[in-house]
Amino acid sequence: MRHELYRVTDLPVLQNRTFADAASAQASASADMLLVQDARSGLIFNAAFEPDKLSYDADYQNEQAHSGQFQKHLNDVEGIIARHFKGQELIEVGCGKGYFLELLKGLGYSVTGIDPAYEGENADVIKAPFTRGLGLAADAIVLRHVLEHIQDPVSFLAVIAEANQGGQIYIEVPCFDWILEHKAWFDLFYEHVNYFRLDDLRRLFGTVHEAGHLFGGQYLYIVADLATLRLAPEQPVPRLTLPDGFTASLDRAVQIIQSAPEQGSAIWGASSKGVIYSLFLQRAGVAVDRVVDINPAKQGRYLPLSGARVSSPQEAMDTLPEGANLFVMNSNYLEEIKRMTGGRYVYHAVDSASFQ
Repeated sequence: MRHELYRVTDLPVLQNRTFADAASAQASASADMLLVQDARSGLIFNAAFEPDKLSYDADYQNEQAHSGQFQKHLNDVEGIIARHFKGQELIEVGCGKGYFLELLKGLGYSVTGIDPAYEGENADVIKAPFTRGLGLAADAIVLRHVLEHIQDPVSFLAVIAEANQGGQIYIEVPCFDWILEHKAWFDLFYEHVNYFRLDDLRRLFGTVHEAGHLFGGQYLYIVADLATLRLAPEQPVPRLTLPDGFTASLDRAVQIIQSAPEQGSAIWGASSKGVIYSLFLQRAGVAVDRVVDINPAKQGRYLPLSGARVSSPQEAMDTLPEGANLFVMNSNYLEEIKRMTGGRYVYHAVDSASFQ
């Protein structure tokens, strides 16, 4: 038994894939979202998700480490890992481009990375999915921003628990409670099939050593014993509903842009949030002058479906008039962006309560 929470059509299949030209971007693949809650497990997921639609390649760019604020977050994560796993053998499942793995290695950790899409040269990273057939085991597993991408997350954890023969695990995922509280509809996208709350993670394990929030509440984490994984919750799970006015910030942004088009406007942040926001602004009949990102790999490239071109901060500052409306996609970066731009714009943190 499932009940529907939210539905939206024609989302980018891979919102962090960039394109060499606008036409290719506009012709890129799209798919639908039907967000539901399972009545028994309480887990929230996209019932319309088809994993075969996802294909990661070199044009996929999801690196956030260019920001000092995000580097601080990774240091916070390392602090949690140090409390529980210092001196232990680690496996990072889904290590991506290896940035966090290299950070841990630089601090003296013994860690093996596993990711079929890894592109680097580190001999300690295995370019394969994590399976029992690899014959790998460690004292602890690190699973950062992987579980939201896996169609059956509990079965996936069960495979890891069996392959690793127990041990401990650190899991980090986006926080659905934060999305609801901040009415961050632009944080719902096709690539993330699952949306977790802290209680959802706690229910998954019999023994939880530590759990909480990170990155200004936008992320959840848990440290637990893999051997105590539960395949189903022990108690009934409360039914969830979305807050009223969940997508109100879109109407607000449309109103701001249309009321003073000569003032100029830009979206700051061309990762997942900004991709969705700029696309839905375009579909509402307005377009910003610039979409800005500090990641050099995105600059000069084009975003899926909208075809919006990504500018560097310098290019944006050279062309945007003083007093332009700057829609900041992540309030964690607001002060960093104000400093970078000398405070010359009108800043709207679209995930703040004042913007709803």
